[in-house]
Amino acid sequence: MINLTIDNKAVSVTEGSAILDAAKACGVKIPYLCNYSLVKPTGACRICLVQVEGNPKLMASCTTPVTEGMSVITDSPEIHKARRFVVELLLSDHDCRCITCEKDGVCKLQALAYQYGIDDNRFDGEKRTYKNEADNAFLEHDHGKCILCGRCVRVCEEVQAVGAVDFSRRGFPLKSQPLSINRWTAFFAAHAFMPVLPARLIPRLPALRGVPPI
Repeated sequence: MINLTIDNKAVSVTEGSAILDAAKACGVKIPYLCNYSLVKPTGACRICLVQVEGNPKLMASCTTPVTEGMSVITDSPEIHKARRFVVELLLSDHDCRCITCEKDGVCKLQALAYQYGIDDNRFDGEKRTYKNEADNAFLEHDHGKCILCGRCVRVCEEVQAVGAVDFSRRGFPLKSQPLSINRWTAFFAAHAFMPVLPARLIPRLPALRGVPPI
């Protein structure tokens, strides 16, 4: 077992655990968007930043392994400022019409915006704009809601072992893209595990005729 302190709380966790796991074990809440318990952490969203004593940089708690005697701070003015900045950047390229979104009220990004007091966009500039993709009989893919956290990609690859969703393009035009090899898996991976709502079920009843129930 590895012994460490998080916000002055002593905790012991198994070797190989991440700081985020240790924080959950001792009841300390660290916000995150990309992390999911069934897949390997990637540190993509940068929301779960924490301070580790002896390290000059903020660390992603989901990918930083615990070490013996480690001392971690999960909330400070510096951490608050960094997390708020990350949320602001995500919102600057996000379709913020929350009132018409099915995830309104249970959206993790929306909750973080409220938590950090973000009510306007101070980063005016170009946005990624893509036409909603509704070529699937059951799923509409709304890229304006996608935050590129990678959850759907990793769940599809590591949990369902199908690879029906992946990233497409590079740099600024990057987007998540359902592939054609298994549309049902793409639906479940993209819709059921997301902290936001980049994909939603659409009622196309004629397309459902003859499709066996799942």
